[in-house]
Amino acid sequence: MITTTAKRPKHHHSPLLPGLPDDVAQLCLSLVPPSTLYSVCRSWRRLIYAPSFPPFLSLYALLSPTHNHHHLSANPVHFFNFDPISCNWLPLPPPPPPLRLQFRHPSFISRNLPIQSVAVSGNLVLLAATADPFLPALPQPLVFDTLSQKWIQGPPLSAPRRWCAAGASRGVVYVASGISSYYENDVARSIEKWDLGAHQQHRHQRRRQPSGWEKLAKLKDGKFSREAIDAIGWKGKLCMVNVKGDAAKEGIIYDVDRDSWGEMPEGMLAGWRGPAAAMEEETIYAVDESRGRLKKYNHVNDTWVVVVENELLKGAQQVVAAAGKVCVLCADGVRIAVVDVAALAPARLWMVEVPTGYEAVGIHVLPRLSRSNI
Repeated sequence: MITTTAKRPKHHHSPLLPGLPDDVAQLCLSLVPPSTLYSVCRSWRRLIYAPSFPPFLSLYALLSPTHNHHHLSANPVHFFNFDPISCNWLPLPPPPPPLRLQFRHPSFISRNLPIQSVAVSGNLVLLAATADPFLPALPQPLVFDTLSQKWIQGPPLSAPRRWCAAGASRGVVYVASGISSYYENDVARSIEKWDLGAHQQHRHQRRRQPSGWEKLAKLKDGKFSREAIDAIGWKGKLCMVNVKGDAAKEGIIYDVDRDSWGEMPEGMLAGWRGPAAAMEEETIYAVDESRGRLKKYNHVNDTWVVVVENELLKGAQQVVAAAGKVCVLCADGVRIAVVDVAALAPARLWMVEVPTGYEAVGIHVLPRLSRSNI
């Protein structure tokens, strides 16, 4: 009796660097810019997307179908990641249902309903939005972990809200003021924090009671419940203003260590004329949206310094900052301006366009997604 044995294909492993173990080679290659590794060979291209390799930063966006394409999608918001190395937009897994967000409403022809989210310790956290009929859409935050690429639900808020102040400092999420199902002075003056890092640690250790929301010192009044506000984490404080744009406004600062509120410095408030963000919680950048100027705050002199001026920055919707880059969501919602503020003057500016048929309603900078299909 003659039997035949099928020949199995032989897989030859090519070392990352000849003569070096892969773990040592990976340490060496981690010192090379990912864009360089991507262009050299396929094995290095796969490496920069491996879970074990230090992730580079990339853009994440909340995208809504434009008016012309709105009928093609039942969901008002989709979540995408922009890979700056391959220059491709990739969809994220959808959040767990039911997620009923309302972004447009016939009663608000000239504006969209806000959807508020923050980036915290490698996570995208969806905090507040509106559901029909004008109710808070999120009883608890939804968190996308860029490492596991999965959504999880956070602990319930004591008072779900919309049109609030949302921000983060030192890995802790904060929500302040806002409106619940209807205006309540107690909610409009409240602030709560959630330690996301401690929550994730408890989940990994499978403790029964992961960390929840903790109530903090109240605001003096409810004036910060008029709009969706970004609370900017800066030097152990949260800085916020109560009105967007170039209008007259009030500013306030929350000290996260002392659990106390204080007035915003006069110069900081005077120059805060549009969306703002803090680079590594150390330097605040803001766009003067009426003049199209990106400015940097000098806390020593309580003054603002113009970094770059460009017509495309007029009407800016949002600003995020990380790793020497400031990203500005432009007024049209289909372009994101990226400014290299770490480069020698004049600062270099370039554009990233969102996928056709969408407009961005929120942007963040977070670690890239791991990928195996490279």
